[in-house]
Amino acid sequence: MAEAHQAVGFRPPLTSDGGEVELSPPLLQEIYLSGLRSWKRHLSRFWNDFLIGVFPASPLSWLFLFSAIQLACFLQLDPSLGLMEKIKELLPDWGAQHHRLRGILAAALFASCLWGALIFTLHVALRLLLSYHGWLLEPHGVMSSPTKTWLALVRIFSGRHPMLFSYQRSLPRQPVPAVQDTVRKYLESVRPVLCEEDFEWISALAREFLKLQASLLQWYLQLKYWWASNYVSDWWEEFVYLRSRNSLMVNSNYYMMAARAGNAVHALLLYRHRLNRQEIFPTLLMGMRPLCSAQYEKIFNTTRIPGVHRDHIHHLRDSRHVAVFHRGRFFRVGTHSQSGLLSPRALEQQFQRILDDPSPACPHEEHLAALTAAPRDMWAQVRKSLKTQAEEALEAVEGAAFFVSLDSEPAGDAAGDTPEPSGDSAASLDAYAHALLAGRGHDRWFDKSFSLIIFSNGKLGLSVEHAWADCPISGHMWEFTLATECFQLGYSADGHCKGHPDPSLPQPQRLHWDLPDKIHLSISLALRGAQALAENIDCHVFPFSHFGKSFIKRCHLSSDSFIQTALQLAHFRDRGRFCLTYESAMTRLFLEGRTETVRSCTREACSFVRAMEHQEKTDPQCLALFRLAVDKHQALLKAAMSGQGVDRHLFALYIVSQFLRLQSPFLDQVHSEQWQLATSQIPVQQMHLFDIHNYPDYVSSGGGFGPADEHGYGVSYIFTGEDTITFHISSKKSSTRTDSHRLGQHIRDALLDVAALFQEGQHLKRRA
Repeated sequence: MAEAHQAVGFRPPLTSDGGEVELSPPLLQEIYLSGLRSWKRHLSRFWNDFLIGVFPASPLSWLFLFSAIQLACFLQLDPSLGLMEKIKELLPDWGAQHHRLRGILAAALFASCLWGALIFTLHVALRLLLSYHGWLLEPHGVMSSPTKTWLALVRIFSGRHPMLFSYQRSLPRQPVPAVQDTVRKYLESVRPVLCEEDFEWISALAREFLKLQASLLQWYLQLKYWWASNYVSDWWEEFVYLRSRNSLMVNSNYYMMAARAGNAVHALLLYRHRLNRQEIFPTLLMGMRPLCSAQYEKIFNTTRIPGVHRDHIHHLRDSRHVAVFHRGRFFRVGTHSQSGLLSPRALEQQFQRILDDPSPACPHEEHLAALTAAPRDMWAQVRKSLKTQAEEALEAVEGAAFFVSLDSEPAGDAAGDTPEPSGDSAASLDAYAHALLAGRGHDRWFDKSFSLIIFSNGKLGLSVEHAWADCPISGHMWEFTLATECFQLGYSADGHCKGHPDPSLPQPQRLHWDLPDKIHLSISLALRGAQALAENIDCHVFPFSHFGKSFIKRCHLSSDSFIQTALQLAHFRDRGRFCLTYESAMTRLFLEGRTETVRSCTREACSFVRAMEHQEKTDPQCLALFRLAVDKHQALLKAAMSGQGVDRHLFALYIVSQFLRLQSPFLDQVHSEQWQLATSQIPVQQMHLFDIHNYPDYVSSGGGFGPADEHGYGVSYIFTGEDTITFHISSKKSSTRTDSHRLGQHIRDALLDVAALFQEGQHLKRRA
């Protein structure tokens, strides 16, 4: 979601005196280390699976194979074709009385080898099957015979009960596109937003790049492709996120909404328990193609640690507490007793103890967390002093499962009959979104993988740091949390969590910070900067309820492409011109894949917008142009998902050129572009958790992120149920060119105007 801002802000890192930091080690060594890190992750995952009793296949399958071999031996048959006899010869001679034991050991060793070979064969076969992407390129709603056969084979080779990481060893690697194709697609994408002179200039740079530099840079990427798990994802994490020196607040974090509290912490910890046991079913795209699950590993117990020039992600295997912030004070709250996870009522009791605690915050403690919103180099320097003076408190916060902020202010309207933000006034929704995205600048620990914010009126939401994973991962967790909290845990008649309090639990531990005088000024500067960032953000959230996914389905169109094309019309009406548009698409079809950019401002979309605005075309002609624009967007989206996008390949080529200190005017120009419209759809992934049709109000209202450009917009949207689309819009108040509410009105009008092109949708505009 917020990645567009990070991608735009990516520049070669600078030293304090303005010089460029040299990228070291040398490129070949960096590729070697990248592959080494990949293999370490694989081994670590295998070892963790072994420790928790999750094996590459069911132990019962090994027992069945061993029993079958023993039965064959009893019937004087040799299924090993003499191999077991050779294994016996290699075993120590323990005497005649242990002859039978040697036979059993030989059979067990042979069964283990055969079992491993069969598992390896299954993984290779599944990897070959998952490398097929023909199903993705088929028309919407159509499945050919080869695809049906492929799907049947995938289900056979996947087993009956796949676990969260079952597919990881079988996912194919993300391919490196042909550099000529990438450059061609890039030039096609910028053609609508450039004048003839500028387009000729960038085309000349592209031809020079292909002639002089492309083949060398591509060779290094191919080498990394063969050696590492993914040719781009680790560089994307490091250079776009961890080497960014900007504040995390607004620039890197994003938020998610909901309207209920109480059991949320318990539900989150239940999700973590299921995650540790791999009891979460792997996500299947369109119900048939597994996606990479690697990003789930860092949801909990994770903190982004600031460093000079580069941050790093610190992840613990387990954590038995959460860090809680309330009225300027920090607390450590245990989440487990000797009998296991605390009940929801016991956790409620602990939080109530914090709310009832009258002790004041210590000097400067109240604003301490503003340091996590400061520029990263500044926070890295201050953290060194903080670690020396208040190591125990710092470790309690950074080592927590997650961060909880008990906000003393309400969010939105007072809690009442309406269970979701869709019932709130427009002004309260906007304030609610702003509170989640920025808060007051000192009441979130922005370094944590996510912070749970609970407001005084019972509403809650998430503030999520972006480096460790992308939005669908935290969204998956959030869907589970809301559904579990409402439909499984529930509340008693008096409004408390179900169960009984536990008076024997110790009081929450107040964390004490011995803050040296020299960091007081740093805290004040960080707070001033965070408050300036927060005050400059303009958030607007609105539910569009005239139509939703069901209407778009009846039009036989992709819902995402429908919205993206309508957004081009809305933005043109707002700004009077076209601009580069960033839409985030996932590449989790591949091992350790993250995202790719869909460049939604296409020539086809521009032709449709001009036809609508200049009124030179009839409605049927505009509808035909709209369908062409939707089809083009669908083709771009599918290409991005299948590893044939533009931006990640160009980004990796640029990184290689920086390692080689090879100047490329073409790549420099590509990475100086501004995305004035950054967009993202938030998917609803777990429709099986509850009946969405009967309880549409319990679907999360989604979330949002800051704009990618000083004069741009950030727009996210989620299909809530079948007949509502919730939009989240952000912009900078300091810009005279943007206004979130104005764009919101243009989006409403554009959607209705597009719907009116369809016979079924003409009454919607009249009714509106």
